[in-house]
Amino acid sequence: MSHIGRFAPSPTGPLHSGSLVAALASYLDARAHDGRWLLRIEDIDPPREVPGATRSIIETLRAFGFEPDGDIVLQSTRLAAYQAAFERLQAQGLVYPCTCTRREIADSLQPPDAARLRHQERVYPGTCRHGSRTDRSARAWRIRVDEQVIDWHDRARNGPIRVELATRVGDFVLRRADGLWAYQLAVVVDDDWQGVTQIVRGEDLFESTARQIHLQQCLGLARPHYLHLPLVVDARGEKLSKQTGAPALDGRQADRAIEALDQALVHLGLRATQATTVSGFWRAAVEQWRRSRWMRDA
Repeated sequence: MSHIGRFAPSPTGPLHSGSLVAALASYLDARAHDGRWLLRIEDIDPPREVPGATRSIIETLRAFGFEPDGDIVLQSTRLAAYQAAFERLQAQGLVYPCTCTRREIADSLQPPDAARLRHQERVYPGTCRHGSRTDRSARAWRIRVDEQVIDWHDRARNGPIRVELATRVGDFVLRRADGLWAYQLAVVVDDDWQGVTQIVRGEDLFESTARQIHLQQCLGLARPHYLHLPLVVDARGEKLSKQTGAPALDGRQADRAIEALDQALVHLGLRATQATTVSGFWRAAVEQWRRSRWMRDA
């Protein structure tokens, strides 16, 4: 089976050094395996999008020497595919409407749990699983989660990962009340459609993996291999992101692009290349990746 990797940013702002690490690792992994690297823009949440961000992301990646194999895919052109997958799940009796508010879900937790989980995603208690309120319209559509254990192997960790979705997450959202598709469904449908075999992304998406494997199983889709990377954090130890004011990447000058790429490489535990050209950086970085621990079980 050929090696196909991808980078799939959301156009909620320009790329920053945290997103560069994920893009770099996914690209190096594909090139080190003589595989293909795809670029997909996950633009299915218009209220959060920043005008011009899609173009900015594409131009920045090009300035840093990223070369996608094949056409760039916009998720906004794939809505019919998500609808078809949703209907397949409905036909299996796995999807139901939920009228619960966020406050109601939060209030369903016992005080000790509420304190312990205040910074984590709320576990849906299954209130509407056997029938929702008839005096309200659906606020979301959820997929049923059985009590089976989801297990997989992550290339960055030793030993199997085991997650009980029912106790960790509960029935999770596939479609919001405003009609927008949830990330979990869209990413699973598109990864399968594009034939993605290796998913290389940040540790912040580690918790999403069990949900996505559950959807893959329900839809009868192939399971990719996963590699979750250490996050870039700010001085307060928080994940570097657009929401926390991470500065945009500047690749207009080659020396700045190489410096940023080398910093991302060092974050991944490799050595700075000290290259003088962007193409020189990529040659040296790919060779390092081939000899690195990240190649394990790929």
